[in-house]
Amino acid sequence: MGLTGAILFAFVIGHMLGNLQIYEGPEKINAYGRFLRSVPEILWGVRIVLLAAVGLHIWACIGLAARKLESRPVGYNKKQNVASSYASRTMYWSGPILLAFIIFHLLQFTAGVVHPGADFQDGEVYHNMVAGFSVWYVSAWYIFSMLLLGLHIRHGAWSMFQSLGFNHPSHTPLLKKGAAIFAIVIVGGFISIPISVLLGLVK
Repeated sequence: MGLTGAILFAFVIGHMLGNLQIYEGPEKINAYGRFLRSVPEILWGVRIVLLAAVGLHIWACIGLAARKLESRPVGYNKKQNVASSYASRTMYWSGPILLAFIIFHLLQFTAGVVHPGADFQDGEVYHNMVAGFSVWYVSAWYIFSMLLLGLHIRHGAWSMFQSLGFNHPSHTPLLKKGAAIFAIVIVGGFISIPISVLLGLVK
């Protein structure tokens, strides 16, 4: 879970930095898109690694859930959340929602099969992003999903270090604080784009 999470976190950072090039204008982000398509061996290599990471992440999640159920087949009469955070308690249901979002996101901006309210132009990354996010419910779905991603990262980023054996009472609080800051930066970067499109700042 920790190792696959680290791979996915690295992709999220790279993907956000790539998307933020929209603020530099159509030529910049379209050139970025053309570059990715010009090296299919790298593009497909990354896609295969990500697909494997997602599959293994889901498999690990199911395995952990099964072990948790086996350890306590009979639930508590009265459950109180003492040590767990809201972010940790949302991990099981935020994951499937994020998976649904990823599928929709790929169909919209990669395949162009689903592009509500606008025409999809192959290779025109800037146009497709602006046209896609101009539809309010697409932007709302995107923003909601990014907020869930933030919760997922908030818990996953620091617990990843715990899973890999780097936790310690002296620096675990710092890891938790760093994870929270990291989640805020990631969410802020991603949702700034649809908000900017809806406000007419990017058009």
